[in-house]
Amino acid sequence: MAAFAVEDVFIKTLTRQLPLGQVLMLFGVGGALVFAGLARRKHLVLFTKEVLTPLMLLRAVCELLGRLFYVLAVVLTPMSSATAILQAAPILVVLGAKVFFKERIEWRVWLAIWIGLFGVLVIVRPSAQDFSFLSLLAVIGTVGFVGRDLATRATAMTVTTEALGFYGFSTMLLAGASFAVWDAQAFVMLTPDHWVNLGVALMASVLAYIALVTAMRTGTLAAVTPFRYTRLLFGVSLGVFIFGERPDLPMLLGCAIVIGAGLYIGWQGKARQLAPAATEA
Repeated sequence: MAAFAVEDVFIKTLTRQLPLGQVLMLFGVGGALVFAGLARRKHLVLFTKEVLTPLMLLRAVCELLGRLFYVLAVVLTPMSSATAILQAAPILVVLGAKVFFKERIEWRVWLAIWIGLFGVLVIVRPSAQDFSFLSLLAVIGTVGFVGRDLATRATAMTVTTEALGFYGFSTMLLAGASFAVWDAQAFVMLTPDHWVNLGVALMASVLAYIALVTAMRTGTLAAVTPFRYTRLLFGVSLGVFIFGERPDLPMLLGCAIVIGAGLYIGWQGKARQLAPAATEA
């Protein structure tokens, strides 16, 4: 989540100077090349029969929907609305874990997740005029990210993280190309500053992607997913130090609620894992 926040800072800078479709395409190409290089270094094969399964196709579709529609929501609707809707993702992922993976979710965890969501509402304080039919773009994007995470969890372990990263960023290239065709805005020649911002953002994005995929494939979803809320802490901190933002008391209170709920859920997940070992001992 910290790396995603760093990525957001440099993406925000880039999209002020370059067309959004161009930025997404550059990210897609750069990320795919990075993961292809990592796979080559480890002598891993990217093209296997597992990547042609319906599950991987579903993951690719969800990735495209998540990337494209959420970015459109950020561009076309108020950030408060898009962010508030995206924070519903942890609840939907935990629900998906219960439905598809039969993970046991205790009532305390459910309560903590709802408290965390309430904390998000305290932060963004969405008002009635913030929402419109365009908010459906954020809804579609959130559902796409949830589907991607659940598909990542279900993907065979023989499909490496490098392969998932390669195909994930290739999907970002497709999303950027789709938006560029619709937007029909002329691409801009890159300057050295553009390349520096792009490189830093890409490194942060690759690190974030590897960490997220690893967490979603190895950790309990109920314990891992709520820590997405910590992105608020990193985002607010970077906003203060880089963009000179001044969070008010409700925002700080909401961040405290969200982070507290996420830490509690993580502690509950760890306690459940340790309980069997303690019983056997």
